[in-house]
Order: sequence, then C-alpha cells, then structure tokens
Amino acid sequence: QVQLEESGGGLVQAGGSLRLSCAASGRTFSRYRMGWFHQAPGKEREFVAVIAWRTGNTFYADSVKGRFTISRDNAKNMVYLQMNSLKPEDTAVYYCAADRDFSGPTYSKSTYDLWGQGTQVTVSS
Repeated sequence: QVQLEESGGGLVQAGGSLRLSCAASGRTFSRYRMGWFHQAPGKEREFVAVIAWRTGNTFYADSVKGRFTISRDNAKNMVYLQMNSLKPEDTAVYYCAADRDFSGPTYSKSTYDLWGQGTQVTVSS
C-alpha cells in the first residue's frame, strides 16, 4: 500500500549537481526517519544520509559531508537529496528508505523497512 518513489537521477559531469526526490504514496513521513543509500555495481548498498522528519536532524556519511544535503518538504510530502560537487565515485543507484519505527543504527540498511525502486546517478570524469 505504501510506496516510495525516487526521481531526479541522471548523467552529469564531475563537479556538477543533481537533486534527487523521494515521494511516498498513502502516508506522510511525519513519524519516520528517512534515509538515502546508494549501490554501485558489484558493491553493497551503503548509507549516504538520513533525516528525522519531525525534528529535521540530519546525519551524513563521511564521503558526502559538505557536498550533499538531505531535506524534507512537509507540504509536498517529499524528501530530497541535493548533491553538489559530484565525483565519479558517487556513481550508483540511489535509493530512499524509511525507518518507520525510528530504531536501529542510522547507517545500517537493515534499520530501514521500506524502500524505493532506485534512481540511477552517473558521474563522468
């Protein structure tokens, strides 16, 4: 019933920017912890960023600090990942995910119980 949907991926040159969006159908994010993960071919899905919807508190992977910003828009029921100064190593499928019971480590994919289908981000050298 509840579904997450990512959008905004694409092909950009190194140093460029993209904004990813994630929307939920059927529910709002008001009680959730919302995370972004990415997964490159042949690699494990890895934590990128998280936001607590109600407080706006955020936490980032070291690799994206200072470059990526996670945010939310209550009116539109959306969560965003603004990605600046993109690097080729950022190339991956990006997933949004919801931790609906607000428990577990922020960086662990097992913490999140609802996932979108992913959107491809490719950064050329």
